[in-house]
Amino acid sequence: MKIAIGADHGGFPIKDMLVSILESGGHEVLDVGAYDLNPADDYPDFAQAVAELVSAKEAEKGIVLCGSGVGAAVASNKVRGVRASVCHDTYSAHQGVEHDDMNVLCLGARIIGEETARELVLSFVTAVFSGEERHLRRMKKVSDMEETF
Repeated sequence: MKIAIGADHGGFPIKDMLVSILESGGHEVLDVGAYDLNPADDYPDFAQAVAELVSAKEAEKGIVLCGSGVGAAVASNKVRGVRASVCHDTYSAHQGVEHDDMNVLCLGARIIGEETARELVLSFVTAVFSGEERHLRRMKKVSDMEETF
């Protein structure tokens, strides 16, 4: 699977570890930065870069890391076709994909540790949208909202 990943200074400390885990699992990783720790960088830049790759279907899924995950989710969801959420538990990380077709996982590196981040990423990337009628119906409503607003 092709997975885009990006992190601001808040998420930077765990990004390389997650890239290694993804690559060791056979995934192709599109790393949009940050490549160096820069306390003055801004999460919307990395969220946009990841979200655009997912929206354009150049990546199947995306991961955005910041301090809390909240800013990354807010910014990522501004890109059409992106369904991003903060997940700090494994149930939400896989259920968000299975029921809500979530395609961008947002993590707060200041909230979770490396082991939890690893578990969340693995839950997210292995999950598959169910395609059940009730979930398709709900996703259609979400898509209609995106078109309207």
